[in-house]
Amino acid sequence: MSRHILSFVLLAILLGACSQRAAPISEPMEKAVQGAPPSLDLDLDNAEDNLKAFIKVRGSLTEGEEVIYYASGKIYGFVAGERDKPLMGFEMYNIGRNIKTGENEYQLLTNEVLLYTDLKTGEVLETYTNPYTGKKVDVLHVWNSPVNQEHKLNGKYGPWGVNHTKLGDDMICMNADIFLAYPSQLTVDEYPENAQSDLYEAAELFQFFFSEKDINDPTLNSVKVSISWTRLGPWLPWLGMAQRPGNMVYQGAGYKLMEKDYDQMPAVLREYVMEHEPVYRHAPETFTKPNETSWTYYKKKNPK
Repeated sequence: MSRHILSFVLLAILLGACSQRAAPISEPMEKAVQGAPPSLDLDLDNAEDNLKAFIKVRGSLTEGEEVIYYASGKIYGFVAGERDKPLMGFEMYNIGRNIKTGENEYQLLTNEVLLYTDLKTGEVLETYTNPYTGKKVDVLHVWNSPVNQEHKLNGKYGPWGVNHTKLGDDMICMNADIFLAYPSQLTVDEYPENAQSDLYEAAELFQFFFSEKDINDPTLNSVKVSISWTRLGPWLPWLGMAQRPGNMVYQGAGYKLMEKDYDQMPAVLREYVMEHEPVYRHAPETFTKPNETSWTYYKKKNPK
């Protein structure tokens, strides 16, 4: 896992009357253009260039520099044959750092927070009345640490390549469509009220929007990014939905910011983190396994 979009800067040029006095204006402009850094001319169809671009998008080429992805949105209940139900809102961020481990090889070390919020007030939920069951349940927010990844030209899932689309004159979208299916940490036998299935199935669809000019600027190790995130997954364990058919649909949008700009995120998110889990203020410093998920975290909090 908003109201914010990637900001665009408009340059207004005031034109005066034509005279010899206006001539000097063009000279420094020409010099600025001539002194501009050469473009990297990244070919996103080339695996090495694609990886370099994605590192600048997802994190930073500066070793260990922390970046944040903030997003907010809504979560819906989606059941075949029924009208969808808006369930709750969310405020979230992922904070991470890239570590270069070899030529064209990186580790991304991250911590992830997602808070479930009231649709009307925006306040962080501590309890929730499930509209499907009518029962009041305790809310378990997302505290995933770590959520680490490895980015290599030739990795676990084959040759490197992130899909990309050119949009207009300067915008590029890189999209990562991730479909998951693996044995669930919560089995129906052990957690009959909390496990929908013994197979965990979900889809996470990420879109990263950024400037082509920025990604090709050799003076920038990290670029501004706006994001869209869609998730389709099973009922959250703490909802107590048992094996009821249906899914949860998350739709959110957000943006990237640097660690120094942490305080620019909404206070409701920042203050809750600092009060309850201040370790999530920063990214991990070392690569560890396995990754935490909402399912493994629920199991830790509710062992059988």
